[in-house]
Amino acid sequence: MIKEIVLNGKAIEYDLQRKDVKNINLRIKADRTIFISANPHVSDEIIDEFIESKSEYILKALAHYEELAKYVPKPKQYVDGETFRVLGHDRRLTVIEGKGNKVEYDESYITLTVKNSSDFTLKKKLIDRWLMSICKDTIQSLCDSIYPKFQKYGVTYPTIRYRNMISRWGSCQPKRYVLTFNYALVEAPISCIEYVVVHEFTHFLQPNHSKKFYQQLAMFMPDWEERKRLLEKNNSFIE
Repeated sequence: MIKEIVLNGKAIEYDLQRKDVKNINLRIKADRTIFISANPHVSDEIIDEFIESKSEYILKALAHYEELAKYVPKPKQYVDGETFRVLGHDRRLTVIEGKGNKVEYDESYITLTVKNSSDFTLKKKLIDRWLMSICKDTIQSLCDSIYPKFQKYGVTYPTIRYRNMISRWGSCQPKRYVLTFNYALVEAPISCIEYVVVHEFTHFLQPNHSKKFYQQLAMFMPDWEERKRLLEKNNSFIE
């Protein structure tokens, strides 16, 4: 149910969801949508009081996400001169018309060879597939190298999955032994990707974000905070 409340003179819409929960819960997404979940027995007046008590936090979060939206990159056109960030390095795209379809790259350039250089769908498909491949290969290699640190604690080697995520770099399903990683990690420096991998593996030992979780994370990666700051420098994702 979409409702509205005025905070500091500004009309704010929120999505009220009635659920079997003990507390009133607040969630603000990167697209600036606000979700409130509350038990059906909680009155609208109490919910409004709760929202008003969080007004400073809500308005700051909305302003933060609004500022971030200004720097969201424009959709790629897959033409000469466009820049793609791969493992923390910017590479310039060169499109060549040729007999086959392939992607090659070096430290500075990505060379995209296609049969029809005006075929946007084909170019996007080739680049996306190439980026996904780099993402998978990089994360799989990191998982293989990091796993022995956790194996000694009785952690079973997990199933590794990949998908596009809206607000997370990765996720862990401890009971199912599944780790899922965001394809967007392909843009991050390898040191930051390694942080995400270690972070998610640590959830097999501590399936929460408790003090003990961060103590164990620091044991495996003493500089995790520095890597996290670098990862989040221009992003709003969480783990």
